[in-house]
Amino acid sequence: MIDQPASIRPGEELDQVKLQTYLRGVLPGFEKEISIQQFPSGYSNLTYFILAGDQQYVLRRPPIGANIKSAHDMEREYQVLIKLKAAGYAKVPEAVHLCEDLAVMGCKFYLMKRVAGVILRNRLPKDVSISEDTFRSLSKATIDQLVYLHKLDLNTTGLDTLGKPDGYVARQVEGWAKRYTNSQTDDIASMNEVAEWMQQNQPTNSRAAFIHNDFKYDNLVLNPDNLTEIKAVLDWEMATVGDPLMDLGTTLAYWAEATDSDSLKPFNLTWMPGNFTRNEVVDYYQQKTEIQINDIVFYYAFGAFKVGVICQQIYQRYKLGVTKDPRFAMLIHIIKACGENARNAIERNKI
Repeated sequence: MIDQPASIRPGEELDQVKLQTYLRGVLPGFEKEISIQQFPSGYSNLTYFILAGDQQYVLRRPPIGANIKSAHDMEREYQVLIKLKAAGYAKVPEAVHLCEDLAVMGCKFYLMKRVAGVILRNRLPKDVSISEDTFRSLSKATIDQLVYLHKLDLNTTGLDTLGKPDGYVARQVEGWAKRYTNSQTDDIASMNEVAEWMQQNQPTNSRAAFIHNDFKYDNLVLNPDNLTEIKAVLDWEMATVGDPLMDLGTTLAYWAEATDSDSLKPFNLTWMPGNFTRNEVVDYYQQKTEIQINDIVFYYAFGAFKVGVICQQIYQRYKLGVTKDPRFAMLIHIIKACGENARNAIERNKI
């Protein structure tokens, strides 16, 4: 039931001797031989399980062949964990060490303590069934956690140093459109149309908050004895200070419903009975924040487009042969589904 590591995928192996030699020199408890496995379900940064004696760690490094100067900044992700802990936010793993020596692995990486628990990925864990009432409560707990993050005081916590909220929406629209153009492999009309529509339909009002930018079920560690309790939130690589409704839009893009394309359902089990619908997510978020959202179609369309671009960037690396992971061959279908969902929302003026 608890999320478990597996064998390391071909082409993503670590140099165990070099890694252990380095860790032995900077941390206690690495005198004996370590064992390394990989958490196999992620699509972005590579995540490894490191067992050193009776201590369990997780190592995060950028994907093979990625542009590590932008979306895969390990030093920044490490600092996010440090700052959130210092701000009193308990639901993040404890960051242990940041390695900036490129001679060890060819890139920066960091180590954190493992938080063991259940992670809901593309299917229910073996021998686990979840009732509709439990899913309903988990939906609420998930949005409660997102709202809590958005309400963190930026100034007293020092989180204000992690981003530039002025002009955030415009920068995001322009930046993700450019990323799509730079990584495009196929002509997908809906993605091009949505990119153009967003440029012309940006909301005029914006707020500033600390945002996760990848908030979904499979980035939550749940208590195996109570699946409505969130023990930790993972994958802070895109966290920043910006418009919280852009964060909500990304969550909605991942929030698959039963009528959505099957291509979108591996991201979240939100399509299973009992979960909120996307409209219920918005209603509950508005209730908890006491903020009326008037431009939800824009934020949802942006989220769907962004998820499509993230998949496009990975798919491009697969097409170029930089990564051999066979899962990535199917990402083209997710990109098309994201584009269609965004375009349909714009045409219907509802999510």
